[in-house]
Amino acid sequence: MTSSRNFGGGFRGAGGIGGRSGGGGLGLSGPVPRDLWLLLGTVFATFSLQFFSGTRVVPELLRLSEAVWTKGFLWQIVTYPFIGAGQPGIWFVLELLILFLFGREIYYRLGRKNFWKLLIWVAAIAAVTAIVVELLYRAAGGGSTVAFSLLQGQRMLLTILVAAFATLYGQATILLFFVLPIQARWFLLLEVVFAFLGFLTTHDLAGFLGICSAVGATYLLLSPGPARGKLRQLWLRAQEKWFRLRLARAKQKRGLRVVRGEGEDDSAAGSKGQSAGRKPGDPWIH
Repeated sequence: MTSSRNFGGGFRGAGGIGGRSGGGGLGLSGPVPRDLWLLLGTVFATFSLQFFSGTRVVPELLRLSEAVWTKGFLWQIVTYPFIGAGQPGIWFVLELLILFLFGREIYYRLGRKNFWKLLIWVAAIAAVTAIVVELLYRAAGGGSTVAFSLLQGQRMLLTILVAAFATLYGQATILLFFVLPIQARWFLLLEVVFAFLGFLTTHDLAGFLGICSAVGATYLLLSPGPARGKLRQLWLRAQEKWFRLRLARAKQKRGLRVVRGEGEDDSAAGSKGQSAGRKPGDPWIH
């Protein structure tokens, strides 16, 4: 089975890579891409570093924190998903196992380049959303002492990969908690529900909305045309507003005067040009 997905001229996944059918099956057998071993190894290594006094500074510098806006640590916007978080125990091992199962399937479906593009782009969108929410929350007199805790490390990676599987293989059946059969598409909603339960415990509003934005962004980026087109339209509109704002600021600072375009009426342009001290039809900007 072969499919084509686009993201920024981008997502093209083929199901038949490495002899796999790409039908949405999860299992422990079959080849494992080196990139996935690298991802799992990085998460495990950085997770371990936090428990030694001499190395804990490394994950602290790379996790998402208020240092993004207080100290300019902008790299945290894209590094935080790859820094293992939590405490040692069986749950961390299960998280790595689930990350392995979904990660391998999504890697083979999207290919190496688009796999990493998905992780980085969605993680950045979630981080920016969480930062904006936290800043607004603090400005309103709120804020959480554990801000961003819900989306740190492998939790964000799991959010993205499970949402990707639910989008690409919506009709597949997954055993929830290895017991309850449920269609994959419902995991989009379940991820939001689980995040909300985490919010009730931590009051981490920024983390909760960051996870919601990650689920939504993953769905839009991997969905067929209409949904993906809406995301592109939003992006183009944001770019247009940004360029208009920059042009307005430049005009104010440098005293620029915009002249008529090719389709503008000569009489209207002429009256404007005379009032500005230039000849009608003058093609220059002064």
